[in-house]
Amino acid sequence: MRNKGLEWKELLPPGGYGSAEYKAVVPSGNLPALIDNGFMLADSEAIAEYLNEAYPEVAMLPDTVQLRAKAREKGRLHDTRLEPAVRTLYPQVAYETRDKDAVDRSGQEISKHLKSLEVLLKNCSLDPSKLWLCDCGFAVTFAWIRRFEEALSLVIEWPQSVTAYHDRLQSFSPVRDELEHYKPAMDEYLKKAYP
Repeated sequence: MRNKGLEWKELLPPGGYGSAEYKAVVPSGNLPALIDNGFMLADSEAIAEYLNEAYPEVAMLPDTVQLRAKAREKGRLHDTRLEPAVRTLYPQVAYETRDKDAVDRSGQEISKHLKSLEVLLKNCSLDPSKLWLCDCGFAVTFAWIRRFEEALSLVIEWPQSVTAYHDRLQSFSPVRDELEHYKPAMDEYLKKAYP
């Protein structure tokens, strides 16, 4: 939404996340959800693709069938492999109950997926001067990995090309603006990571 220059209002789930009141609006109970002129949609990927089609002024998928497929391939690596591996760390955030072995296993799994991303980036024909839909999830997930490295003493092997990709994403002002907006929530969540 930032990259497309859209205006929006962010609301907390009515009744709280997972509440019956929220599920009356969003039956899956998923976050995020979007209501656009009365049209409700849940799931990040579905929302991103909808916004790209509904507001095409700043296209975030390439023009050709093959390049769109490559963008989706990259996005699926994030959504089905890297992000779920990072998600395994959330139960380990609390300092008092942290399982160091579980953190280490997650670090190995994340590093494995970053190695897969390295291979994908070598063969990526997407224009690097543009921010694509498939880049958006990586920007936030990379931010969480970096914060977990510090807060959980997480050990990650960052391939050089993935570090360069991370830095390239940071060069886009909508990414920087979103991460700056998101930082206070990350800071609050990570308070319990320390004694």
